[in-house]
Amino acid sequence: MKHFKYSLIFAVIALGAITIWGYTQGNALKILGITFILAIMEISFSFDNAVLNATILKGWNRYWQMIFLSLGMIIAVFGMRLLFPIIIVSKTAHMSIANTWNLAITNPASYSEHLSAHHAEISAFGGVFLLLVFLNFLFDEEKKVHWFEYVEEEISKFGKVDAIGVLITLLVTLFMLSFINGAEKQLSILISAIWGIIVYLSVKFIGIVLEHYQENRMMKQAVMTTAKGSLGGFLYLEVLDASFSFDGVIGSFAITKDIIVIMVGLGIGALFVRSMTIYLVEKGTLDEYIYLEHGAHYAIGALAIIMLMGITGIEVPEIVTGFVGVAFILISFYSSLRHKKN
Repeated sequence: MKHFKYSLIFAVIALGAITIWGYTQGNALKILGITFILAIMEISFSFDNAVLNATILKGWNRYWQMIFLSLGMIIAVFGMRLLFPIIIVSKTAHMSIANTWNLAITNPASYSEHLSAHHAEISAFGGVFLLLVFLNFLFDEEKKVHWFEYVEEEISKFGKVDAIGVLITLLVTLFMLSFINGAEKQLSILISAIWGIIVYLSVKFIGIVLEHYQENRMMKQAVMTTAKGSLGGFLYLEVLDASFSFDGVIGSFAITKDIIVIMVGLGIGALFVRSMTIYLVEKGTLDEYIYLEHGAHYAIGALAIIMLMGITGIEVPEIVTGFVGVAFILISFYSSLRHKKN
């Protein structure tokens, strides 16, 4: 339970605060129930995110793990689940941040409409980033463990082709754009997708540069002490978390229009997901169950396709998205158990 101590403390405080907020709105019990539902939804739908985070964090030292759990948590809750949606509405509706915040509080239905109107652009950015994460794993020539042994081994050989992941991602994006009417809408979605590629490659570039300096002992001693972790890796995980959270934030408006309730509910869930990540790392679960990493990446690939389908207006229910992710994790867990017995 020690891994979830701070998550539980935060949940108790947050639920107490939201109850008070609900009392001021005249419906404390209903708002408390909705917040709890959103937290459970975030935890269940983001389990694959926790597994993937753990595969990256397991090579980091305690310092960077705690940075991810503390500073990363602030970014996840207040940045991606509150500030980022407000910035999107602010820019697209040509309103100031202050006016957008006021709209979110006083007229959440209108705020939700503005945010949902640009779901395609958000899906393009997040879907492209997640697809690159999946393809980078699939075409990794250095990967020694293969879940679907023959298929994955053959596919990984194509990793010799430079930027094959980017090529496939662009082709998929262009295919999805062919279903969109209107040159202006196509352009805005394409720009969002290109930004997704740019952010992915930029974060990877930062990570490689930092590793280069670490290997050549050219960094300051303060940074050298955190060699098993870096700013590049931290940024990568934060963007990864952001890509996971996009659809969750927008989908939560189907349950409630109250932005405070959404932020608190998803925030509680996000902190539990981070605690789960640390738990998986410290217990060595990924080393024991060798196919969990594969299951998480396949779940991400499925989520990426679902998000890119959202560009065309095809809406896949949140519960289906969550079920697909959990299904991949459970199947990979079962495969890992069979591998251990053999």
